[in-house]
Amino acid sequence: MLCDECKKRPANVHITKMINGVKSESHLCDECAREKGELTLISDMSESKFSFPHLLSGLLQTTPGIEFPMSVPVHKVGACSNCGLAFSTFASKGFLGCSRCYTEFQSRLDPLMRRIHGNCKHTGKVPKRVGGAQGLIREIEKLRRDLARLVSEEKYEEAAQVRDKIRDLEKGLAGGA
Repeated sequence: MLCDECKKRPANVHITKMINGVKSESHLCDECAREKGELTLISDMSESKFSFPHLLSGLLQTTPGIEFPMSVPVHKVGACSNCGLAFSTFASKGFLGCSRCYTEFQSRLDPLMRRIHGNCKHTGKVPKRVGGAQGLIREIEKLRRDLARLVSEEKYEEAAQVRDKIRDLEKGLAGGA
């Protein structure tokens, strides 16, 4: 594909913009992108404002309404007891040092994960070969939420059916364990 601007060089910069709900795309070569101000200079690429570490550190520093607890002892959130990584280093670089950092910095990472992913608990798919009991547990959790909703809506007959279904699944879970 050739550059949309000069029509001479191959387009290797692809820009998609959404302005007032209108999507526009342009395909430019490096030179035309620089001339239009769409490309950061090559020397600045290592410090690009779109890199993952900068994105993550930006989220850590500008999380409105989230206060990171400072009353926790320094050895818990100040630095990892395993690798020595300081939380401030993680905030600036965007990378954790070891697997223990996740538990050491949990009180600070949870609000960040909620902001990025909407939750701190993984609820993705489970492989079929290991997901039998896990699938039942998830189904029971879903039914319990449905049951609470039905009771709050005063739909007692439907709630009784859901309750019975939960009991049946729990029996199946106890029998399989």
